[in-house]
Amino acid sequence: MLHSARRHLRRLRAETCGAEIAEAAAVLPLMFMILLGIFWFGQAFSIYGAITRAAQEGARAGAAPYCTTCSGTNSAATNAVNAVTSALLGSKLDPTQTRFPVPLTALNSCGTAVANPSTRIYVQAPVWLGTGSANGACGISVSFQYPFQFWLPFTSLNKQKIWIAASARVRMENQ
Repeated sequence: MLHSARRHLRRLRAETCGAEIAEAAAVLPLMFMILLGIFWFGQAFSIYGAITRAAQEGARAGAAPYCTTCSGTNSAATNAVNAVTSALLGSKLDPTQTRFPVPLTALNSCGTAVANPSTRIYVQAPVWLGTGSANGACGISVSFQYPFQFWLPFTSLNKQKIWIAASARVRMENQ
């Protein structure tokens, strides 16, 4: 009886039927989570690029002393907010989801700094761009945050909302 039990155990150990299914059942969920993570981090990076471009467009529009596409005379802050809104809409992002950067930091101004509290986009103009009094110029600063929500089941990031920050500074034009 002991001899037949050993023979039966050796035969089971040598048998490989179903091993591939067991290995696939162990590896496929892990592979699926990795692919899902790559997808969602790619989405977050795409949104980061879009909001950074929007902040740069806003700073450029606010730095110009005039606006060729605006009717009437607009302030630098209004031009900047309009450009950010247009860039976000062009990237298929909702501009109403933006919020002020946290914490709100005031930059050194080279005049009377103006922030536009009626929008969720923080525009400061004119601000001092540079480290010293000799190495710098007056400019404009545009900053805001945009939300992103991950969907990674069975992880701590599932349905976690993060705020992606964007900011840009541009020297004021004197033309």
